[in-house]
Amino acid sequence: MLSMTGYGKGAYDDGELELTCEIKTVNNRYLDVSMKAPRIFAAFEETAKGIVKEKLSRGHADVYVSFKDKREKPTSLALDTALAASYIRAAQTLKAAFPDLTDDVTVSGVLRYPDVLKQDDIQSLDESMITAFKTALTAALDSLNQMRLIEGEKLKADMLARMHTIESLVEKIAVRAPLIAEEYRNKLTTRVKEYLEGAAIDESRLLTEVAVFTDKSNIDEELTRLRSHIQQFRDICNEGVVGRKLDFLVQEFNREANTTCSKSNDIEITQLGLALKNEIEKVREQVQNLE
Repeated sequence: MLSMTGYGKGAYDDGELELTCEIKTVNNRYLDVSMKAPRIFAAFEETAKGIVKEKLSRGHADVYVSFKDKREKPTSLALDTALAASYIRAAQTLKAAFPDLTDDVTVSGVLRYPDVLKQDDIQSLDESMITAFKTALTAALDSLNQMRLIEGEKLKADMLARMHTIESLVEKIAVRAPLIAEEYRNKLTTRVKEYLEGAAIDESRLLTEVAVFTDKSNIDEELTRLRSHIQQFRDICNEGVVGRKLDFLVQEFNREANTTCSKSNDIEITQLGLALKNEIEKVREQVQNLE
């Protein structure tokens, strides 16, 4: 079981190339990967996202990459002829305005003008850089998943403990439920006797009323489904990627708990049902953190 929240860091350093990769993940319904890397890795970005998606199935992941290349690299000189022409025209205009000025415009002089000549590093993505990126990214993902696994096991322990509480509440409701019809019959009999003031009671009519009430308030099916959901929850917790399954199952828990409360017609069962819903909601919040 894996949490969707975590952090991982991986690095590559062979003395010439240094690359560090950091990954932070948070909850998200679907998988979303965002990557911030030096521009030179732009062509490799989609491949890198594919590597991330092999390790993650849900959540939002932010990937940060820092890179240093210490290798000796060839350089080239870039000449901005348009800018040089502008400098020369400006010099000619100045000469025309002030004929007495000495004209010292030369090729070597123009080359020294700001930004006319620039030195660029010739750098392109090569196999060594890709290897460095893959190595650091894989290490970061492994570190991330280790943290997510530890967090996931903590969530699992908490949810299973709450499932025990839910099971206890369900059994308390199950003990209370059969008593409701008998209590209703006694109350109804007492009330009818008060109204009739000693007259004979129509037992068949009384039994019909009790039967209708019992049918409306019967929650045997809901209790059976809740017990089944509890067992399914425990079984699913032993699987790997369980977030979506448990999310659906918790919705079913809520449906049965709501029906139990609405059909109970008993203050004690209603109170137990509300406590049940409260525990289910706490489980739902934890499920939202699972991959």
